Amino acid sequence: MVLVTGGTGLVGAHLLLHLIENGENVRAIYRNLHNVQKTKSVFELYGKADLFEKINWLEADILDVPSLEIAFIDIEYVYHCAALISFDPKDEDGLRKTNIEGTANMVNFSLAKGIKKFCFISSIAALGDIATHETYITEETDWNPEKPHSDYAISKYGAEMEVWRAVQEGLDIIILNPGVILATIPTSKIYNEGSSQLYIRVANGLSFYTLGSTGFVSVNDVVRIAFELMKSDIKNERFTLIADNIVFRDILNTIAEVLKVKKPRFHANPFFMNFLWIADGIFSTLFFQKRQMTKATAKASYSKNLYSNEKIKTALGTVFLDVHQYIKDTSKL
Repeated sequence: MVLVTGGTGLVGAHLLLHLIENGENVRAIYRNLHNVQKTKSVFELYGKADLFEKINWLEADILDVPSLEIAFIDIEYVYHCAALISFDPKDEDGLRKTNIEGTANMVNFSLAKGIKKFCFISSIAALGDIATHETYITEETDWNPEKPHSDYAISKYGAEMEVWRAVQEGLDIIILNPGVILATIPTSKIYNEGSSQLYIRVANGLSFYTLGSTGFVSVNDVVRIAFELMKSDIKNERFTLIADNIVFRDILNTIAEVLKVKKPRFHANPFFMNFLWIADGIFSTLFFQKRQMTKATAKASYSKNLYSNEKIKTALGTVFLDVHQYIKDTSKL
């Protein structure tokens, strides 16, 4: 049997669908029964509502050891997708506890229960810091602790260290470092957080764009590659998963075209973005609101990071879905 954490999240829900479509016997854990409905909605979106009933759901928490004891009964393979995603400095403790301590619990149980293979969904945020003589960030790029990193990046890097520690103790693993994960536009109505905010903000009339760039990948590619790697003989490796490096303006324009709304018209330069995160910090403090923009997200919006996907293409012969075409083709699911 396969165990999936984070099964009520965007990646986890799509992974569950892919696993069941491929005949896997799957158990998924949840903390809040209400969130299970989100996964059911994803299955319904793809016309696979009947397959949802094949999931063995179990209430458990990666931070609650007794519940994991039950969750691991009869498990042979693990996909660890559960994580806290936040760039708000106020969430630092929660990020470290969920992403690092939670992952440590998962690998410790995997070692104790003799799990055959463990897949960890990490992030490109946990990859290294490019040197002046380098062009692309790869799986081998060194992490520089002297450079500034978001709390989220630090927590995912720390989680990876727990997974690599488990390798030294005998656990076979795969680490995936996906870029910004895009799902279908209809899915954004189910998950109005993370990358889904791109769709929502454009639909609501986002007026400005930035010229920063990063790696993007479809959720379909992420779950397909995870499954293929877990079925392969490849082990104890990490892989960057991006279809392409895309300028934020271009991805926003594609979304606007599909939604038939106005494209963002004004260029927000680094000075303007830095002004915004400072103003947002003041506003959120005065009115006790959750941060909409932080220093980390502002910097990311104008940073021009390039990531290489050559390793996964070489390992599996992977052909990624074109992100722009993916958005267009799946807009009317």
